[in-house]
Amino acid sequence: MQKTMGKLFTVCEWIMRLAFVNLLWILFSIAGLLVFGIMPASVALFTIVRKWQMKETDIPVLKTFLTVYRQEFKRSNGLGFGLSLGGAFLIFDFLYLRTVHGALQLALLVPLMIIAAFYITTALYILPVYVHYDLKMITNLKNAFFLGILNFHMTLLMLVTLAAIIILILYQPGLVPFFSVVSIAWILMFGGIYSFNRIEARQSKVSGG
Repeated sequence: MQKTMGKLFTVCEWIMRLAFVNLLWILFSIAGLLVFGIMPASVALFTIVRKWQMKETDIPVLKTFLTVYRQEFKRSNGLGFGLSLGGAFLIFDFLYLRTVHGALQLALLVPLMIIAAFYITTALYILPVYVHYDLKMITNLKNAFFLGILNFHMTLLMLVTLAAIIILILYQPGLVPFFSVVSIAWILMFGGIYSFNRIEARQSKVSGG
């Protein structure tokens, strides 16, 4: 009975932690007027999720969130601006293709689909890379892209899992304030750490050989 109660307490504690950090993300995104708040709040969220997944479970959540939010406010918004610009460019191009017909549409659609796939791949890994490594922004983007390509099976798994989470949230909107963004961060960070470890193991094997 004591063992069962201990496990139940642990589960409840993690539910509270996840809900708390999800609420922090919402509050601090709003505090930054969304436009300037989403990226630093996301970096803070991913930083905490990374620490949890690396067994650093006793960190002060609020203090860590606040510290990272302040430190990364300017830099993370620069990254967010670049990603938003790239996304807007792709959306504009897809809308433009609707006005084109025939063989020209197909000729333009194929390379645009490839670029969109590269963009999505990079977007999946960019925040895990950002919080895991202390690198320049261009290097972060390159690493995010190559990690997604080299770990294609994990990239597909992340996409499928994200789709399932989004469908669940659409059917149960009451989960949004408590488990929406943190669930996405958990999946992306899990995939990121898996990919980091896999690449580092390969490098160690090559170096040892």
